Amino acid sequence: MDRRSLLRATVAGAGGLALPFTAWPAAYAAPAQNAAGPYGPLQAPDANGIALPAGFSSRVIARSRQTVPGTSYVWHDAPDGGAVIPDGSGWIYVSNSEVSASAGGGASRIVFDANGTVTGASRILSGTNMNCAGGKTPWKTWLSCEEVSLGRVWETYPLGGTAVVRPAMGRFKHEAAAADPDRRVVYLTEDETDGRFYRFVPSVWGDLSAGTLQVLVAGSATSGTFSWQTVPDPDGSPTPTRRQVSGAKSFNGGEGCHYANGTVWFTTKGDNRVWQVNPAAGTYELAYDDNLVSPGTAPLTGVDNVTGTPSGDLFVAEDGGSMDICLITPDDKISVFLRVSGQSASELTGPAFTPAGDRLYFSSQRGTSGSASGGITYCVTGPFRR
Repeated sequence: MDRRSLLRATVAGAGGLALPFTAWPAAYAAPAQNAAGPYGPLQAPDANGIALPAGFSSRVIARSRQTVPGTSYVWHDAPDGGAVIPDGSGWIYVSNSEVSASAGGGASRIVFDANGTVTGASRILSGTNMNCAGGKTPWKTWLSCEEVSLGRVWETYPLGGTAVVRPAMGRFKHEAAAADPDRRVVYLTEDETDGRFYRFVPSVWGDLSAGTLQVLVAGSATSGTFSWQTVPDPDGSPTPTRRQVSGAKSFNGGEGCHYANGTVWFTTKGDNRVWQVNPAAGTYELAYDDNLVSPGTAPLTGVDNVTGTPSGDLFVAEDGGSMDICLITPDDKISVFLRVSGQSASELTGPAFTPAGDRLYFSSQRGTSGSASGGITYCVTGPFRR
């Protein structure tokens, strides 16, 4: 038995019957496997160097250090994590800038009308460091996370208002955040080789100024049960938050995080995995592991930002790999949705759908130049499953 088969048997043996990862039984499902994508094969790269399935098209929305077309605002360097915030009949795409404070770190927004036409752009956060990913809230704010030691979460106001730091959410190497309105908590990932998975429980839902930071406690297996324990000192000094609670489960390089329909997914780049957690049942398992894929070669490596659609499809962007955004369906099938060519020194970031689900925004952080000043933000339109 080869390594992939052995590992797959081990995971399956942990829970028995395999079921789709959107339905959470007591049993554990096998991680996603290779299959043809629901949209068919990729076509030849378009004028933007993006290979898409038939029926889809791409356009450039903004380029770093250039004026956003239709506005007077110059787009930031190194666009990273992003989200779409509804705004009346239109929407706003927010995007982090993963550079130092001195180089212009923070976040910006692009405003669209109901037809997808750009009507404005502006800065919503300045003077912060290495804003990598984050997450949107149900009350239409954007949590911009600093990916540095003792990094902070900043709550920004894309619809108008001044950004505010949220120290109660902990100081560590923050990556992404995902709000869970059902349990009224916010999940947080940590980009360390021995990072942890956290949740923040606000004292009042909708107000992140005070609350309790907790960490996931579990064994070393890739599936099982877990509990939450309070982090004694969210300030993380002198003892880092990840080392304060005995038994806190270690994750190798936490990245993107997404919550929908009772399940939270997050990615770990150090081992190319997508994890799925059922908070109500207190169980976790693997949704994807590049060592457990068959037949053929694993399509997704360098796992990073993640988002989802109402249909239950997950879209996972690559940091490196083949510069793909891959799709994991609710029946545990994985395929490549798009591929960006000629930008191997970059990474794909900030995937986010419009409220209608017919447009996907994302960025290539360093574009064709391979430098922070070469970032490109795109929009893909087409017949997405909703």
